Amino acid sequence: MGGASEIAWLLHRDAAYHHLRYIAPTVLDERFAGSPILVTIPLFTFVGYVMAESKTPDRIVRASSAFFGWMPGGLAIVCIVASAFFTTLTGGSGVTIVAIGGLLYPALRKQGYSDAFALGLVTTGGSLGLLLPPSLPILVYSLVAGIDFNKTFKAGLLPGVLVMIMLGVYAAYVGLREKVKLSKLDGREMLAALWLLKWELLIPVIILGGLATGLTSLDESAGLAALYTLGIEVYIYKDLSLKKDLPRIAKSSMALAGAVILILAMANALINYVIQEHIPNQVLEFMVHLGLTQTWQFLIVLNVFLLVLGMLMDGFSAILVAVPLILPFAARFTLGPFHMAMIFLLNLEIAYCCPPLGLNLFISSFRFNRPVVDLYKIVLPFAGILALALVMVSYIPVLSDVTIRGDIRAARETAARVNSPPREAWLLECVQEDRTNPLPCTEEERRKWPGGQVAAPVATTPEAQAPAPTAEAGEDAEDAELLRQMMGGGGDGGSGAAPAAPPSSAEGAGSGEINEEELLRQMQGGTDGG
Repeated sequence: MGGASEIAWLLHRDAAYHHLRYIAPTVLDERFAGSPILVTIPLFTFVGYVMAESKTPDRIVRASSAFFGWMPGGLAIVCIVASAFFTTLTGGSGVTIVAIGGLLYPALRKQGYSDAFALGLVTTGGSLGLLLPPSLPILVYSLVAGIDFNKTFKAGLLPGVLVMIMLGVYAAYVGLREKVKLSKLDGREMLAALWLLKWELLIPVIILGGLATGLTSLDESAGLAALYTLGIEVYIYKDLSLKKDLPRIAKSSMALAGAVILILAMANALINYVIQEHIPNQVLEFMVHLGLTQTWQFLIVLNVFLLVLGMLMDGFSAILVAVPLILPFAARFTLGPFHMAMIFLLNLEIAYCCPPLGLNLFISSFRFNRPVVDLYKIVLPFAGILALALVMVSYIPVLSDVTIRGDIRAARETAARVNSPPREAWLLECVQEDRTNPLPCTEEERRKWPGGQVAAPVATTPEAQAPAPTAEAGEDAEDAELLRQMMGGGGDGGSGAAPAAPPSSAEGAGSGEINEEELLRQMQGGTDGG
């Protein structure tokens, strides 16, 4: 991506741009280089690696088994829940397949699940949880799209849970079909497993609680979570050693985090060229020329595009490259910013496990020593369920924004109190091409707030519509009236001259002019010769 952006600048039609430095401006500015997310990525990656290297996966599996193992498809549901929880901290990097999948695949086979189902489930589980907080892809998407990551966390709850429920229903169906033996419901085991996992359960509480209360910023929450995780694994559980394990874990996690940040920087350099050359607008005009004018048509093309892109690139690169391209289209079709985010991230979940190039397929092939082509057919049922969830999220926007409606309502009430356009609400309701100048999202509000501004008042009465008299016209009328009074009332020494007759309307009374004959008559009548 860095090479592509540099070639693009070197081939620019304007020779002034033929310099290496033009790949850097948006990489080094405050919005990217100063973003707290660049600190958060290595910290969250470190947390994921520390948990993977300890016995946390075992404790997660035990607790999940105690709570869900008695249900039809119980152990498979355990795999779904444990994978989703673990992926929120690892960002779908493949660690989930190695850590959780490595534990649960033999357990699923031992309990009686078919090899195809068990392998397909752990492969798909490697990307579950991307929609749930505190997911790294949500943070990166929020950075690129310029939206509030806290609200994106809230927006992802319902779609993320929906995906897990749909997979859980399928797991229950398979469990009944394959007559898998169920474990007994044991309250004591549930309490014991939960008590054993209590320290790890506080990790999302520390992250999300600090953000929700405002006590910590994003990077501070990540730092606290990393320190807390290291502390409990080394000093409370004693699963790891500071001298033996920490250098190895830190090296592995920082290698992955450094690669992700480098990818983000180079993708940002490419975006710099894409935006400056207005490539999204050109593509939009081309698509409209082809007849792509309906929202449902755009959603079909968008999902196909994101699916292909997600298979060809890793998730972070796909976000950095694609989001600036698709946001102008989303603004054109007035899609909600959080609706757009859920569509994008769910496409990533599918792309990770979708044949032929899904990243999870290659990781699972390596981990379980299977030819990657054997996994194509195995993962198709799971990819189909995820695709159905994507259709629901795409065409039922309420799934993505129902948790944000309270924030929208509060923003509107604040604007109404000061009688100003609800710009903050518009930022939450629809994607904006220019977030510094938000525009209305509905036709009704476009009429009420043209251009996002207060409409000018329109005169409705004849008096309001009539032009105001100018100062010059007023002065002329006063001079004419003064002259008329002097001529009509002029006499000397009690001549008893009659007052002047008023000018006729036909002669333009009040117009500021005096008829010559009337003026002569007044002058003669006002003099009696002594």
